[in-house]
Amino acid sequence: MGYGIKLRIWGEYALFTRPEMKVERVSYDVMTPSAARGILEAIYWKPSIRWIIDRIHVLKPIRFENIRRNEVSKKTSVNNVDMKGNYPISIIADDSNTRQQRASMVLRNVEYIIEAHFEFVSKEDNNEGKHLDIFTRRAKDGQCFHRPYFGCREFPVNFEWCDDIPESQLSGEQNLGFMLYDIDFINAMTPQFFEVIMKNGIINCNQEILS
Repeated sequence: MGYGIKLRIWGEYALFTRPEMKVERVSYDVMTPSAARGILEAIYWKPSIRWIIDRIHVLKPIRFENIRRNEVSKKTSVNNVDMKGNYPISIIADDSNTRQQRASMVLRNVEYIIEAHFEFVSKEDNNEGKHLDIFTRRAKDGQCFHRPYFGCREFPVNFEWCDDIPESQLSGEQNLGFMLYDIDFINAMTPQFFEVIMKNGIINCNQEILS
């Protein structure tokens, strides 16, 4: 916990898809811990560390909006891969049988503060001061390995280093139900869930995890 960071993120749209929705995408009310981890890894990732999300601060009221988005109805199969490289692996999105318009219920005008820390997963490259300094510098300079996004790549994330956490516009306690916490890739990609209790706009992610 001594190597903690705070990052302010915001954007116009966000879509943290509920896994129980198969056809039309419906977002969770707030950002998931796994999405927050993905944003931190987009800024700074190393194989020797693992980001742990401690708290998510929801700064703005939760607003939903229905939009229509172009999606593809299929994905490239590994069975069709030509190992000799005779033709590119691709999907023709302009094909009338491939492109589809689907409705999505997304979040509008989101702003969060991520509180997190990192843990070491190996004995190599375990200089905590170096990793913390590199992340701080990259966050302050706006550097990232790839542009982080809110659930879908068309919803980019704006981010900046945060020293002081502003007061949330939300107040009171609200039970948002069960939410996807993360995927356990070690144990057969088992999904993990936790019950989200938001108090004055703050979600404590260090709660009991259900598989």
